[in-house]
Amino acid sequence: MTRRPAQLPLDLALRPALGREDFLVAPSNAEAVAWLDRWPDWPGPALAIHGPAGCGKTHLARVWQAMSGAVEVSPERLAADAAPAELSGGARAVLVEDVGEAIAAGADEAALFHLYNHLAAAGGTLLLTGAEPPARWALALPDLASRLRAAPAVRVGPPDDALLSAVLVKLFADRQLRVSGEVVRWLTLHMERSFDAARRLVDQLDAVALAERRGITVALARGVLGIPVPRVRGRSQLAGDG
Repeated sequence: MTRRPAQLPLDLALRPALGREDFLVAPSNAEAVAWLDRWPDWPGPALAIHGPAGCGKTHLARVWQAMSGAVEVSPERLAADAAPAELSGGARAVLVEDVGEAIAAGADEAALFHLYNHLAAAGGTLLLTGAEPPARWALALPDLASRLRAAPAVRVGPPDDALLSAVLVKLFADRQLRVSGEVVRWLTLHMERSFDAARRLVDQLDAVALAERRGITVALARGVLGIPVPRVRGRSQLAGDG
């Protein structure tokens, strides 16, 4: 099977992240990217990025972590007896992911409150992510709720067609796979609309194409996604439709 790098046919800005990874700036994430670019000149100590699963929140958080030197604190480490300085490891930038979901599952709000205050006093910054904005988190601690709900909250939307197509092309190019625009357009219309799904799908397509010694075509993609070929109606059916 011929493997050549695919061309990126879409005019989307390519931004460096970690290692070989990059991310693409598009309308669905442009506002969040602009806020990250403003760091450390945020109007307050905290920023919340929210959006549906697979929209790219974690990727953006990793980009910010690389540029800021932030320490990631898992929600599981937020315990009442955890000292803020111990949680942050002395860093002045901290990332906590999936905060809304962790709060709903019983994470310790007091620990997050003390971490927020510790960073605010030190002139540090706190990046939080969640499926919903802080205003919709089930916060029971009034002081924490008031602080987080006053923090800027920016939404990352699911990838649109242009961004999803560009991500697919980049993933194929990373593997030096030559894939036609027809295949990319078909995948964009039929696949689950998330970055995680795009990575999994390209992995599957590459593996099946190698195993079967075939090129990546719409027919191959149909088989991988389990989408049957549409039936063509016969002349008698067409004649009877009138």
